[in-house]
Amino acid sequence: MFFEDSYLWFKALHVISVTAWMAGLFYLPRLYVYHTEAEVGSELSETLKIMERRLLRAIMYPAMIASIIFGVFLLLEIDAWDQGWLHVKLLCIVGLIVFNMALAKYRLAFLEDRNQKSEKFYRMINEVPTLLMIVLVIMVIVKPF
Repeated sequence: MFFEDSYLWFKALHVISVTAWMAGLFYLPRLYVYHTEAEVGSELSETLKIMERRLLRAIMYPAMIASIIFGVFLLLEIDAWDQGWLHVKLLCIVGLIVFNMALAKYRLAFLEDRNQKSEKFYRMINEVPTLLMIVLVIMVIVKPF
């Protein structure tokens, strides 16, 4: 029974993990906006450090890894390597992974109280996952090419 429905299970688990990962990609830059406004060494700054670490390590990393694993399982099931929409989707996924890694790097700067980026910077980069998500959803649902 499971093997007959494996594609649907992989798809469900992929959607769940992508949803969790995207939630983190949307929320972590927002925490950074608040963190830039907090005084270094303040209780708020120290609380944000804990929240940022937990979000990245407990939610975003596991969700990203699960998204990739279940995505690979789906790729093996659909055999769409010659379709343009898949190439664009994979490029966007690389973009999300790079964005995730950049957010992790920015967290280390906050952790060491040496952030040099502005609140405006974090507000602007907060749009990156939204734009990539829009392209991803269109590629997967519409498959324009």
